[in-house]
Amino acid sequence: SALIISYVFLIGQIQVVPHRLRSYAFFSIFVLCPSEHLGDVIIQVFDVCFSPQVILVQVNPGEAFTIRREDGQFQCITGPAQVPMMSPNGSVPPIYVPPGYVSQIIEENGVRRVLVLPQQPEFHPGGHSPLHHPPPPPHAHLPAFIPHPAMLPPPPHLYTGMAGGVGDMSSQYIPQYHPAHIYSEQVSADSHSPHGRPPPFVHRDERASKTYERLQKKLKERQGGERGGGGGQMKDSPPPSPQKSRSTPPSMDSIYNGVVGGGKGLEAELGQGQTSTTAKQMEKEPGGKEGQWPEGWLFKLKERTRVVHSVSLSRVLAVCSGQCLRGSPSEAVAFTTRSCEPDPPCPPRKASGSKSSTLVLQWKAPCDNGSKIQNYTLQWDEGKGTGGYEQCYYGPQKQYRVTKLSPASRYSFRLAAKNDMGISEFSETVDLYTSCSVPSPPLPPELVKAGVTWLCLTWQRPSTSPKEDDIFYSLEMDEDEGYGFQPSYDGDELSCTVKNLHRSTKYKFRVAAYNTEGKSNPSQVAEFTTCPDRPGGPCRPVIRGRVLPNSFRLAWEPPKDNGGAEVTKYVVEISEGLSGVSWELAYSGPAMEHVCEGLKPGHSYQTRVYCMSEGGQSPLSETLQVQTPAVPPGQCQPPRVVGKPKAREVQLRWGPPCVGGGSPVSVYSVEVCGAGPQGSTGQEEVREVYQGSEVDCTVGSLLPGRTYSFRLRAANKAGYGPLSEHCEVTMGPGAPEPCKAPHITCKSPTVAVVSWEAPACNGGVISEYRVEWGAAQGTMQVCFSGASLTHEVKGLLPATNYFCRVQAVNVAGVGLFSEAVLCQTPPSVPAAVSSVHEEEDGPRTPPLYSPSTCLAVGWEPPCDHGAEISSYLIDLGERQSISVGPVTKYIIQHLQPDTSYRIRIQALNNLGSGPFSHTFKLKTKPLPPQPPRLECTAFSHQTLRLKWGDGPAKATPSDALQYQLQTEDKRGRFVSLYRGPCHTHKVQRLNECTSYMFRIQAFNEAGQGPFSTVYTFTTPRSPPAPIKAPRVERVEDMSSVCEVSWEPLLPMKGDPIIYTVQSMMGNSEYKQVYKGSATSYQMPGLQPNSEYRFRVCAIRQCQDAPELSGPYSPTVTLSPQRSELSAGSVSSVGPRAGADPARPLTDEQWAALIIMLCAVISILIAFIIQYFVIK
Repeated sequence: SALIISYVFLIGQIQVVPHRLRSYAFFSIFVLCPSEHLGDVIIQVFDVCFSPQVILVQVNPGEAFTIRREDGQFQCITGPAQVPMMSPNGSVPPIYVPPGYVSQIIEENGVRRVLVLPQQPEFHPGGHSPLHHPPPPPHAHLPAFIPHPAMLPPPPHLYTGMAGGVGDMSSQYIPQYHPAHIYSEQVSADSHSPHGRPPPFVHRDERASKTYERLQKKLKERQGGERGGGGGQMKDSPPPSPQKSRSTPPSMDSIYNGVVGGGKGLEAELGQGQTSTTAKQMEKEPGGKEGQWPEGWLFKLKERTRVVHSVSLSRVLAVCSGQCLRGSPSEAVAFTTRSCEPDPPCPPRKASGSKSSTLVLQWKAPCDNGSKIQNYTLQWDEGKGTGGYEQCYYGPQKQYRVTKLSPASRYSFRLAAKNDMGISEFSETVDLYTSCSVPSPPLPPELVKAGVTWLCLTWQRPSTSPKEDDIFYSLEMDEDEGYGFQPSYDGDELSCTVKNLHRSTKYKFRVAAYNTEGKSNPSQVAEFTTCPDRPGGPCRPVIRGRVLPNSFRLAWEPPKDNGGAEVTKYVVEISEGLSGVSWELAYSGPAMEHVCEGLKPGHSYQTRVYCMSEGGQSPLSETLQVQTPAVPPGQCQPPRVVGKPKAREVQLRWGPPCVGGGSPVSVYSVEVCGAGPQGSTGQEEVREVYQGSEVDCTVGSLLPGRTYSFRLRAANKAGYGPLSEHCEVTMGPGAPEPCKAPHITCKSPTVAVVSWEAPACNGGVISEYRVEWGAAQGTMQVCFSGASLTHEVKGLLPATNYFCRVQAVNVAGVGLFSEAVLCQTPPSVPAAVSSVHEEEDGPRTPPLYSPSTCLAVGWEPPCDHGAEISSYLIDLGERQSISVGPVTKYIIQHLQPDTSYRIRIQALNNLGSGPFSHTFKLKTKPLPPQPPRLECTAFSHQTLRLKWGDGPAKATPSDALQYQLQTEDKRGRFVSLYRGPCHTHKVQRLNECTSYMFRIQAFNEAGQGPFSTVYTFTTPRSPPAPIKAPRVERVEDMSSVCEVSWEPLLPMKGDPIIYTVQSMMGNSEYKQVYKGSATSYQMPGLQPNSEYRFRVCAIRQCQDAPELSGPYSPTVTLSPQRSELSAGSVSSVGPRAGADPARPLTDEQWAALIIMLCAVISILIAFIIQYFVIK
């Protein structure tokens, strides 16, 4: 066997050219250098003749892998993909990697995967670039590389992707393999092979030699043709990958080799510190003949490898990269690796010759690992699918025929190889199926749906074919063009849509089924017809003849394309106006012209046409716009009178004509024909009194009492229309003349008589007179309306000025008023007092006024009627009347409390006494209330709660009875504490052990009652203030004793203060452990591992009263002491060893801390506002 590992660090394009010659294959991978690199193309040739094996080439995402197939075409495979390549001799072809990358081979279950990874920093011997040396001349021959025929997709065109095909694998498959069989080879970046030849092979026979010679000759011819093209890209090759500019994909990998059973690998390396680049070379020399050594090879044998080769001789050649000098080779060293059991073979595959009851299996020999394979073991599951396998063949052959099988059934097989070293592992299990018989003819295809250019057909699976059989169908179509049935579909679907057909055309179809055994007879012929297409749109309609105001004739041409079917009818649509929003059907029928009638003059219309056939409705034609001519407007309605005709003018109004004529009315004309006086037969000439665009007018300069005839006509741009019918209007009489000034006579202070003369009637009989009377000219009102010439006005006020005027009315209207006449009535007695009320703000100081025995009465002075009021008379009913002077207020005294009185008042002047006023009812107030009894319901050293009377603690403001509470101050004066309706009051901010004096008074609407007697209440002594939380500490050197200390309180008004300490162990009750005046206490007898709680209370010792206890302080907890260190420790721990546990902050400390934080934050905010906002 021969092992050659090579690296060529050049930038170029990798192409794999497969060639299949008999049962042997040769692998070739060559590099095409770009024109900018100096030197010729380097071609490395490797021929290996080991057992067949599958090589998987991984294509990264964004990269492309180009191979040349057996038929000479190129196939481009884009990543991510995994390309399976077939190696008949079992060796890995040489893979060239770019600078900065290393190759690794992963072996798992007999499958080797070549990975190209970035080179680690420690794998960079030397720092020279490979571009410093010109590439050596090309080699004379190239090895071949064959893609796996069963795993590559068929090449329909030049570029074919591998995604989704057999052997496809994601680019992230690297982590799932075990790193136990990874072999990597690393070389210097500056090493190049100036020349080289493929080593001879040990197991090459004569047939392989001849094949190799022919391959060399073909490759030389191809290489010469390619180099003649300038080394550029081939004509039929695909374009380079767009990802080449970003990253350099792995291009080639190296071959791996090793020894069996834990022997150390052999590695030839150059020592560090040399300036020139050294390449290691190795060559096998059968027969002792020395070959030439290519540069740039690094050879390593890994430990515990499975593949075994035999190497006889190796040597090392050093090359200086700086001056291209070559040293002499070292002495050759011979060695031999050990053999082992074969690699797991590939699964057997189904070969030709298999039938429905027979399977012909073939397989390829795996790598024998140095020992010839003697036999193969083939096992199968007998089609049971239970996971158990039985041996069906054992022998040296590489194929086997399994007979007596069931058609269309699945069988599982696996294979193992055996040599002198042992039996290999079984291959992966492969499932193979037997074929079925030729299917029977299917039923004719059926039509699912037909279109204009397509037919959707479906058919059924032959009933005699089993479900496991893969049935394919061939649909044939005959277009009646003389070519017969032509295939239109081939696949495994049961339906097909045949497209690109002719419209309204009949087609013949038949279908045939086939499988691997053969093809059935075609079904019966079925005929189907495509649908006709919808016709094309008709031409734009045109106008025939002249357009009339109410009609026009429309004509159109048939469509140029009828869609394959005759047009059945035409549809004409018309739309009024130019918006085209609403369309109405005007005609539907086979004719190609139509008269559109019933149109409006002077209107715009739009028309369009479409046709219909069996294929559907055609598109709409272009729109035709038609304008009908306008005509003069029609007859108007007679004008009508607005309101009543006046004596000399009349107002007329009319509407537009019912028929506008297709053009807006621009002007109206009104004519008048006047008759003689009412009852005469004379006529006047006709004259035009108005012409304009308005619909109303006022005709003046007419005579009262005459009859006039009015007519109206309208005009537009087409001319004047006809006159309307006559409208006769009779003018009314004129209004009467103004009356003369009336005459007024006063019969009494409240009655006056008005008289006047009749004015001129002005052509109309006066029907009534209107008399207006008022105290001022602007406020006069009608006081009389009638035909009489006199009127008596009553209800007047004495000594008052009045104005009067008269107006005459007839059928023509209202005449003007006469001049206003002034009249003054004589004086009289005063009027009655209108309002009497009780004075709310009368005098309140006894004995002048008391609400219980007095009434303060007030009234409004009445009108004196021209004579001044001298006095008033107050009538109290049963009591004697009281006469007072000309005042409006008076206090009636000596009345009974809580008693009602009926009061009325009369005014008097020098002419007499006026009438009494209405009776008013007034009532005296009850007597003031007595003071309630005052009680103290609750007390403390600072407050006293007082209560009086019977009632709720809180009263509403509407309560009539209210109270006033007073207390005596330091000066001996009583000051008010509370005033309101409530029955309780709390006095606060008092001193302890102090007496206070109080008194109370009740008052209501009747007045304030007397004060109660003085009540004295004394506040008690105050208890001591609460003590802050005590401090509890364990006493040093005494673990069972703790000291409780607290802050002392000052004596309260000479009374001493003592303290009480209580403790609680665990969850028990508090017990008093100390009482005295000291401010600390040591408590002995503490139990270990127990928790204690302490609290302190202050007690005030009064001299003449019992002790007063204050509230307890917050509870302080003493945690159990930690367990002591074990005996024998180097250092002992005392009761205070280590840092004291942190005590929690008290409430005062927390408050101080919060106040400080708030102050700091406020200062920061003020500074920020001052600096950033204000400035």
